[in-house]
Amino acid sequence: MLEIQSLSKRFGGLTAVRNVSTTIERGKINAIIGPNGAGKTTFFNLISGVFQPTEGRIVFEGQDVTNLRADQMARLGVSRTFQTTHLFDAASVLDNLIVGHRLRTRSGLLDVLLGSRRLKDEERECREKARAALEFVGLSHIENRIAADITQEERKRVAFALALSTNPSLVLLDEPAGGVNPEETIGLAELIRKMVRTGLTVCLIEHKMSMIMNLADKIMVLNYGEKIAEGTPSEIRSNPVVIEAYLGSEHAAA
Repeated sequence: MLEIQSLSKRFGGLTAVRNVSTTIERGKINAIIGPNGAGKTTFFNLISGVFQPTEGRIVFEGQDVTNLRADQMARLGVSRTFQTTHLFDAASVLDNLIVGHRLRTRSGLLDVLLGSRRLKDEERECREKARAALEFVGLSHIENRIAADITQEERKRVAFALALSTNPSLVLLDEPAGGVNPEETIGLAELIRKMVRTGLTVCLIEHKMSMIMNLADKIMVLNYGEKIAEGTPSEIRSNPVVIEAYLGSEHAAA
């Protein structure tokens, strides 16, 4: 689905991502792991259009998308979450999702001024899509709650729903289980599996190794911006380079 060829990103004299080549495989759960500062989020920013690469090429569904902006990537079907979920805290959960679905609408200022039929149809569609996304992530019961009043785990699920509201085919999840307890982590992992069962492709960054090893089909390991390993969870768990750089000896016997 997504092919990354010799991707690099430099910020002045700092190379955050260095000559990384990999693929994100369709219909699977792809994962990226590595120590803090390994370049994982920068890599996500490159493939989602937030940053432009210094070198390399990105191909999505056969199309060269190397220099596309984030909004253009989103329209092609790539959505993402961030480590910290930023919501409009004074608005309802449902209204937050309606804003997300606006990416797919065509109404402009003239439609607003005239109260056009297209505007009304799109407003209705946005609301329906937002409710469907909330139902998918299990949050229909809080659609009218003010976003500032929901829990951290609910915020994570709202972030999933926001990503889904743009009708993506590829979803990038940046530390989706960060800040939630083990029981909630299990629930979020099952939600990720549900996304793939419904036809989506997922790529995630996560530090919770027990979650990754039980969830991912394929793992890429970054260290100091470079890819040091790639493979199945069992291959990564037993890789001596990965053990030394990141996992530690306790994972070798797991």
